[in-house]
This record gives sequence, structure tokens and C-alpha cells, in this order.
Amino acid sequence: MQQQQQNIIKNPKSPNELQVKGPNLNNRDRVNDLLATEKYLTDNLNVFAREASHRSLHNDVMRALIETHQNTRDIFNLMFQKGWYTLEGEEPQKIADTHQKFQSYAGSQFPYGQGGMTS
Repeated sequence: MQQQQQNIIKNPKSPNELQVKGPNLNNRDRVNDLLATEKYLTDNLNVFAREASHRSLHNDVMRALIETHQNTRDIFNLMFQKGWYTLEGEEPQKIADTHQKFQSYAGSQFPYGQGGMTS
């Protein structure tokens, strides 16, 4: 349990934030809803961009996709800054092991080996 606590990455919440959540929407709820909406938009615009057959339409959708990705990142940064989003760090060795596993997989599964993969 203590090891798990050491891997938590987050900012402190505002001291003005209510400790007990009532039925009304607060700022965190609204921003969380914005984040969920932007994630939904990026997922669907990605499919739309991939399947758009007309070049001009594809370009317009790509611009919207890039904008929604940036909005998603900005909202995530705001939530993290306010202490509303918590991340869990991972052991460096586990990251290195996973990286090695996928590098090996890429080398054996893809026709061009690891030439297209960057470290």
C-alpha cells in the first residue's frame, strides 16, 4: 500500500473545494464533462478523417481533429493543475521491460523490422 502511495502523481486540491459532494454540478463536474466530450469528439473525428474520401473534406476534418486533441490536452492540464486528475507512476524497470518487449515484437512482426521504430 505504501509503495502504491509513493507512485501517486497529483497536485493538491484547492482548499476552497467542498469535501462532501452534493447533487449539484460543480466546476470539477463541468470540466470533467468537457473532457469526456472532447475525448468522444477526437475518437469519432479520427474515424471520420480516416474514411473521408474527398481531399478537401479530409483536410477540414483533420484541422478539427487537431483542434480537439489540443482542447483535450488543455482540459487535462487544467484538471491536473487543480488536483482533479491523478496519475500513478510506474517502476522504471517495468517501463524498460515493456519497451523492450514491444521493440522485439516490432522486429519480428513488421516487414521492415525496427527501422521504422524509434527509441
